[in-house]
Amino acid sequence: MSEIRKKAESAANKPAKYGPDIDFNQYTTEAPDYPEKELEEIDIVNPDTLLNAGVDITGQGRSGSFVQVDRTVIHTSQKEEGIEVLAMRKALEIYPWLKDYVWKAVPVDQDKYTARAELDFQNGYFIRALPGAVSTLPVQACLYLKSNNINQNVHNIVIAEEGSELHIITGCATDSPEIRGLHVGISEFYIKKNAKISFTMIHNWAEKIAVRPRSAIIIEEGGVFLNNYVCLNPVASLQLYPTAYLSGRGAVARFNSILLARPGTHMDVGSRAILSEKDTRCEMIARALSTGGEIISRGLMVGETDGVKGHLECRGMILKGEGRIYAIPELDGRVEGVDLSHEAAVGKIAREEVEYLMARGLTEDEAVATIVRGFMRVDIEGIPDVLKKQIDRAIKLSETSLM
Repeated sequence: MSEIRKKAESAANKPAKYGPDIDFNQYTTEAPDYPEKELEEIDIVNPDTLLNAGVDITGQGRSGSFVQVDRTVIHTSQKEEGIEVLAMRKALEIYPWLKDYVWKAVPVDQDKYTARAELDFQNGYFIRALPGAVSTLPVQACLYLKSNNINQNVHNIVIAEEGSELHIITGCATDSPEIRGLHVGISEFYIKKNAKISFTMIHNWAEKIAVRPRSAIIIEEGGVFLNNYVCLNPVASLQLYPTAYLSGRGAVARFNSILLARPGTHMDVGSRAILSEKDTRCEMIARALSTGGEIISRGLMVGETDGVKGHLECRGMILKGEGRIYAIPELDGRVEGVDLSHEAAVGKIAREEVEYLMARGLTEDEAVATIVRGFMRVDIEGIPDVLKKQIDRAIKLSETSLM
């Protein structure tokens, strides 16, 4: 038995540090095997549901595509030279060296969910930009739940080789709002010297889905990681707390989160950054909106050497109902010369702002939507216009449902 397997078995019942626990016995890992398809021929998923999560089965405006339904990868393709998109199982067969990246950033024995992903490894995506390759369009990846009570366990590896640039949009969705399921997703990112990754994740889950991502990013000298997370649709419970290790001089990480918790939703979301080399920088920006659900917004920055700089900002708004937003910003400066700051605020829509807009001809609903739109707007630098438009689309759809 491998050392990794032993560690996974030892952590098989280790609960997560935060959030409600999950009983794996309530879910099944049995699902049909679906045939591989060309992207435009995929007919077992709802294309509108995917589009709302940023995945376009026409493939237009994308440099590559990956689609996994339950346990089965049904499509992989790439269009741009220097960009690779493969199923993880196939990538491990083709590249023996890839095993050295698996569980290097995320500990396999972190908790029962990381252990589950190893002990019942189903698949996932491998995306790589070769040295010097610059992706002009994003790769799209979809993880889709179709079977009821399914437990989907995936392990993803993303590598930007030296001097490369890679843009990714991941859309997660369910076949029906009535489906109950559990998604466990391990994602490890490796950003080599002077490389860049922008990663945009749009969750389009449903009221009965529990989601347990576990992610980490290792950023080398001069590397840049831009992370955008959008969750505006109902979800039963969500834990998301990616860790960025800024291990090379001049490394940069930015995390942007836009969250909407409806009644019955529990979100425990945040990010952590370890700034261990000089001139590293990190920014975390969160916008949290509750209409009756609960959001716990975490952020932790650790400055381990002088000359590092970081800022953490969380703004929350309770729009209606018995919502709750709990902001937990943490700064851990360990030496003289670190520059870390944070600000957090939770409030409500000011009545005078609504009345001001109504006096200029808007209805009350239109006034509220305008204020919400401005509140949720986050200025995201360094990503292609196609990704900005996709985020704007997700926000617009949420406004419509709120009204």
